[in-house]
Parts: sequence; C-alpha cells; structure tokens
Amino acid sequence: MSSHESLDEDAPILAIQAAAELAGMHPQTLRQYDRLGLVVPARTKGGSRRYSIHDVAQLREVGRLSADGMSLPAIARIIELENRVRELHGRVQDLEARMREELARRPGARVFAAGSTGSVVTIRSGTRVRRATEVVVWRPRRDTTRAED
Repeated sequence: MSSHESLDEDAPILAIQAAAELAGMHPQTLRQYDRLGLVVPARTKGGSRRYSIHDVAQLREVGRLSADGMSLPAIARIIELENRVRELHGRVQDLEARMREELARRPGARVFAAGSTGSVVTIRSGTRVRRATEVVVWRPRRDTTRAED
C-alpha cells in the first residue's frame, strides 16, 4: 500500500474468529453482542459475519466499558450516540468540502451569514460563525431581466 492510500476502517473484511482474536474476546461473545445490537457486523450473502476494523475497535470499547462495570444497555446507548456523532462529523466534513468546492468554482462568490433576525453580514475568509447562524453561498443571478413583454 502506498503512502497516499488509506485503509477503509469500515470495510467488512474479518471473519468472526479473526475479529474475536483482535478484540481479545471469545467468538461467542461477539455473537451475543451482535444479537444484542451492540456491535452488528456486515453479513456475506451466505450469512457469515464480517467485521471491520471499526467493529473491532467498538468491541474493544464494549469490553473496556463492561469491565468498568457498565451495563450492556448503557453501553448500547453510548455506542449509538458515538455512531451518531461519527455520522454527523462525516456530514459536516462533506458539507465543508462542498462549500470549498463551490467557492473554488465561483471565485466571485461571497459568503454571508444570516442571523435569526434576518440580518445579513459578510463573513471574512477564515472567520467562524456563531452556531445559530446559517451560512449560505451568495450566487448572483445570471439574468436579472425577464423577457415577459
């Protein structure tokens, strides 16, 4: 693998035995966690479980939290919230990338912030906006006249 390639941590590549070894658990424990919805691996067409590197990290976290005395329902809630944060983080990264692409594609575009009162202010490059403020890309209309007459 070259230096610019990266491993897809979500790729379902590990059989249950390999995942169990990497997580330091018995395969039956992984089956139980799957049934409980704690760590649910992908399945092959034949129904075999396939774990990702991310799944193995979650299994280790479940083991650590369980060893610390946390209940399985509490662990399930933590994992659910962590997965939601991960999903939202990915969406934010995607939106930021789309914003950068849009700004690069439209060098004359300007970014504005619209406050809850409707006031609009120009945002200087690199300036962070308050959480309650929406950021939009201003796109000038190409044709400001209408040929209705």
